Amino acid sequence: MRQIQDYLGFQLLQVHKAHRARAEAALNQLGLHTGQEMLLLRLWIEEGVPQSQLAAAMGVEPPTATKMLQRMERAGLIERRPDAEDARISRVYLSERGRALEQPVLEVWKRLEAQTVVGLSATEQALLRRLLMQVSANLS
Repeated sequence: MRQIQDYLGFQLLQVHKAHRARAEAALNQLGLHTGQEMLLLRLWIEEGVPQSQLAAAMGVEPPTATKMLQRMERAGLIERRPDAEDARISRVYLSERGRALEQPVLEVWKRLEAQTVVGLSATEQALLRRLLMQVSANLS
């Protein structure tokens, strides 16, 4: 009989937990909670995105996105403003503090990437990336 640790899913979960813990520790030093950087990453590419579009992009329900955005707004990271043409639509913009975190967050992800692949050759890294993309596609 197979032990639980012999399953690939168990190994993936362990990697996920370890990666998330390291990301969380580094992001907390910047005053962010895990997941908030993903929303900021989206806004660094394009501001003024409707709140509903952000929820869809993050793969969460609108009420979950609303809570996250409220927390980020209280922390001074983002601003929500009504759409100029349709007041039912709330658009999300970066604050100065949110903009200022771009390079520090990218540096966190750069360091985390280096920790993640230490000991892997460039070929192994490319293979791992391809395999993870395939596994993700299989589960979607």
